[in-house]
Amino acid sequence: MYPKEIVLPMKAELTENGFEDLTTADEVENTLSKEGTTLVMINSVCGCSAGSARPGVLMAVANAAKKPENLTTAFAGFDTEAVNKVREHLMPYPPSSPAIALFKNGELVHFIERHQIEGRPAQMIASNLIAAFETHCS
Repeated sequence: MYPKEIVLPMKAELTENGFEDLTTADEVENTLSKEGTTLVMINSVCGCSAGSARPGVLMAVANAAKKPENLTTAFAGFDTEAVNKVREHLMPYPPSSPAIALFKNGELVHFIERHQIEGRPAQMIASNLIAAFETHCS
């Protein structure tokens, strides 16, 4: 488990921009059971999370005409219970962090795995998400 001194500033990058921090399995279940769309960012300490994933997610939310009703995040290697519960909903995809998932009425409708984040600029991640928002969000 990562020390909170490392994790908290990385969590804050999302929570200070309107993302709800999911830390327990119950919070994940309650959130994913809501009607509408929910974006889940599985946050990470890796460089691709800092360089592409978090900035890309924030860019998408800031620039999309249609947006998910619920913006959430859980931190791999820190919010273990929540991340494990999210990953149950991501099956058959293998565990991946960072990762970005869009759910609609509790069903996974769009997923970006780590290998789709690594080496790609934040703008590419944002474009991918904006297209998914256009398709699945009201």
